[in-house]
Amino acid sequence: MSQTAPAPTRQPGPERQGLTLAVVLLAVFVVPTSISGTAVALPAIGADLHAGPAALQWVVNAFNVAFACCTLVWGSLADLIGRVRAFAIGAAVFTVASLACAVTPNVYVLDTARAVSGIGGAAIFACGSALISTAFDGAARAKAFALFGTVAGVGVALGPTVSGPAVDLLGWRWIFGLHALALGLVLICLPAVARTADETRTGAAPRLDVRGAAVFVLAMLALTYAIVQGSQWGWTAPGTLGLLVAALALLVLFTARSKRTRAPLLDLSVVRDKAFLAYCLVPVAASFGFVTQLTYLPTYLTTVAGHSPSSAGATMLLLTLPVLVLPLVGAKLVERGASARGVVLASLGFLVAGDLALLLLGPDTSTLVMAAPMLLTGAGMGLSAGLVDAQALALVDPAKAGMAAGFLNTLRLGSEAVAVAVFGSAVAGLTAGRQATGTAPAAAYDSAFHALLWAMAAVCAVLALAVVALARAERRA
Repeated sequence: MSQTAPAPTRQPGPERQGLTLAVVLLAVFVVPTSISGTAVALPAIGADLHAGPAALQWVVNAFNVAFACCTLVWGSLADLIGRVRAFAIGAAVFTVASLACAVTPNVYVLDTARAVSGIGGAAIFACGSALISTAFDGAARAKAFALFGTVAGVGVALGPTVSGPAVDLLGWRWIFGLHALALGLVLICLPAVARTADETRTGAAPRLDVRGAAVFVLAMLALTYAIVQGSQWGWTAPGTLGLLVAALALLVLFTARSKRTRAPLLDLSVVRDKAFLAYCLVPVAASFGFVTQLTYLPTYLTTVAGHSPSSAGATMLLLTLPVLVLPLVGAKLVERGASARGVVLASLGFLVAGDLALLLLGPDTSTLVMAAPMLLTGAGMGLSAGLVDAQALALVDPAKAGMAAGFLNTLRLGSEAVAVAVFGSAVAGLTAGRQATGTAPAAAYDSAFHALLWAMAAVCAVLALAVVALARAERRA
């Protein structure tokens, strides 16, 4: 992976850099908190709004689908109208949608408002990454992105912890009210950020490729909806296959249009950079190696290992603690002369080793034995969190930073949706198959989970090899 970067843009002073970083990080904290924390409130929402399971599930799914569909669009729009302006619009959309969630009369309005929140959340992540990329340079950029990764991890980890007491003490509506208050503070501070921002744009006459954006959004909508519904309809059901075929056809059309259009939504020259693409594959590996465990390991601990919910939650700290600590360690290693590529490859190695080491888990496994596999897996996520964003965006022309950040975060969020859905569907299918042969439910889940650990480790290993191959091809070019 080449370390050659475009010439740095003019950087604001340390005070303004600090304000920019604080504003972006506060908004970034709210988005993953909203994703993981809202799940805790679903039972209370269902009871209050008399909502069925399907409508309730879309309180979470609507956000995720909208987020995945719109990240690339926001990134490209940020390059055209300015990163601060696009970030502010996204934060305002998220704020208004959160207020609508807080006062919703029924679950259908809530689902719609959550989809709108996802559109705003996509802007916060894509435009926030681009803001940091253009506001910082060198070691300061690496530290800023390390904090970006840390705060995003903290948001995911603390979402349920913060939202649970809020539901008990204030009611579920206040979860969304608190999100609106936090983003309101962000909006108040943004004018000061805008006064010192160096807004490098792609041209004098901003114009979004609206047709390209529509094709891409429809492609992502078909893909993510197929993934969300695939576990319910079946992966070979006509509806699922039809949506997947439609998504593929639309992505082919989008690629063809991007080659012909003068100002495309995604400049394919960015994706052709093998070093950039190599870094973009790292979050995909983390989705399969880490996010699947973050999502389903608590169920394993309660179903197979016999932990109480509180004990399982406490044990999961072994998985999440490295994500809170190691992003800054990774940035520090690179600052002191370590190869960024070496640190990234080490993180991928930790993911593979961690997933394989999790095979040690069983019904009677002690927490002490669990510690090493879980810490290893968490290290695989934490060591490269933020670092890949910093290194990838450093390779891109500053005028295309938003587009590049949008592409990177589209891969990150899209792969998370794919990994979680496929893992969940596969573990359910394997468990049911083993139970059909007379295996006890807990033993069936144990066997299915272990089979999928092999599969997740294999996916991470293949992606690691792809990263190495792309890096070597870049050095030979």
